[in-house]
Amino acid sequence: MVTEELIVNMGPQHPSTHGVLYLELKLDGEIIVECRPNIGYLHRSIEKIAENRTLVQFVPFTDRLDYLASMNDNLGFCLAAEKLLQIEAPARAQYLRVIVAELNRIASHLLAISTFAQDLGAYATPLFFAMRDRQKVVQIFDELCGQRLTYNYIRIGGVAGDMTPEIARMIGEFVLYFRKMVNDYDELLTHNIIFKVRSKGIGIISKEFALDYAVTGPSLRASGFKWDVRKDEPYLVYDKFDFDVPVGANGDAWDRYYVRIQEMRESLRIIEQAMGAIPEGDPVAKVNKVFRPSGEVYMRTESPRGDLGFYIVGTGETFPYRLKIRAPSFSNIAALAPLIKGLNVSDAVCALGSLDIVMGEIDR
Repeated sequence: MVTEELIVNMGPQHPSTHGVLYLELKLDGEIIVECRPNIGYLHRSIEKIAENRTLVQFVPFTDRLDYLASMNDNLGFCLAAEKLLQIEAPARAQYLRVIVAELNRIASHLLAISTFAQDLGAYATPLFFAMRDRQKVVQIFDELCGQRLTYNYIRIGGVAGDMTPEIARMIGEFVLYFRKMVNDYDELLTHNIIFKVRSKGIGIISKEFALDYAVTGPSLRASGFKWDVRKDEPYLVYDKFDFDVPVGANGDAWDRYYVRIQEMRESLRIIEQAMGAIPEGDPVAKVNKVFRPSGEVYMRTESPRGDLGFYIVGTGETFPYRLKIRAPSFSNIAALAPLIKGLNVSDAVCALGSLDIVMGEIDR
């Protein structure tokens, strides 16, 4: 019997694709023979724009890279700029940066696990739970910087403003609340037999595969490779805190989900320690509005999706000569094609959802 291979287009408006991603699938029945990811539908030339903006002017553009983790992208760029300009943020600002970065990590992971559950056919309950809890983080950010999505709080040399007693109270209440509520996700998803059947053994990423494709973040750690920039190349004051780096055993979709669950617990530990040790002082640094950077630097941080890097080249002019962004989602999506080869279409959706990509930092 002779069969013909079928070409199927998944995206960019397909409900199972994350963002405006277009997958060209070659199928033999339901089995994927070949996958060709096509990106660029959200391209905005952000790296080129940086060549026509001062370092200070470019900070708001970083909000739009990984728009689910704007605080982390603000942080990565500002640390790179400070490294180039040889500026050190005040101690209080460094603690505040850690607190908001970890709060944003929790908010991002909540959206990741809930949309992943929906990809696998779960009803609205996981999404409602996650949006309820994420709303508490968003409310803190709204009080802190006046924004609910593309947060812009971290500045070159410090932060936009100090934490008020009301915001400190909100953060403290959230830590106590979410420490109990994160256990609900174990009951709702982690130990759910249907969820485990749909995700265990699917889309396995080995250590060797992950390293070959420069996969980072939870997707790397789920393969059993213990690498976290906060631990291995500490920045800010992360070396002052006691926290663990969760790793998986099999590198499958379930491991990638569960590493994020564990990371939220570790983020709570970091936030609690930072809140208890935050020093007094003014977190708003007095720095110039215009710089003339000279030299080149590379700075990496641990965003919710992985290793985020900014490479800046300055030649003494007002604008940078070159800016290059190492986006974790770009490397992670590059691993998708070989990852889903041989899977059926429904399992490919599972593998894609477990990678937790954001197209804003891929199409840059």
